Amino acid sequence: MGEIAFTAGALYVIVLLRAGGTFAVGWLAGAGARRSRFAERISSAKFQRVERAIQRWGAPVVAVSFLTVGFQTAANFLAGSMRMPLTRYLPALFVGGAAWALVYATVGIGVLGVLADLFAERTALGVAAVTALLLVVCGVVVHRRRRTVPPAPVPADGEAS
Repeated sequence: MGEIAFTAGALYVIVLLRAGGTFAVGWLAGAGARRSRFAERISSAKFQRVERAIQRWGAPVVAVSFLTVGFQTAANFLAGSMRMPLTRYLPALFVGGAAWALVYATVGIGVLGVLADLFAERTALGVAAVTALLLVVCGVVVHRRRRTVPPAPVPADGEAS
């Protein structure tokens, strides 16, 4: 139990610094970010979806964003760039960060414990499990990249390839 508390505490400090730093960068960038080299990234569909959610629901979106993948950084940055008041942002950061740290500490410690036992008792099975996990992750990444890459333009009939 002590290792979970220590891990959760360490993760909590990390997430407070990372998410708070992202918020601060967004705050400092403000409207200037929309005119900078980040403008294309900020105007992506994901960022626009996050911005609409923050405008509609406010701080609870920031708190819940910690339980998602790929939404958290955008939510914190946009909350900062939209100048969300600290009196609303900080409670969302503390609650969402605590939830994130607890989930990652308990799941992370559990998975590491299972893998350690598996490697100690059946090394070949442990290697096979890790290999299978890596293949699944690589497959998902390749599938997502292929799905998001636009197809190459097809030349007209009279043009050379």
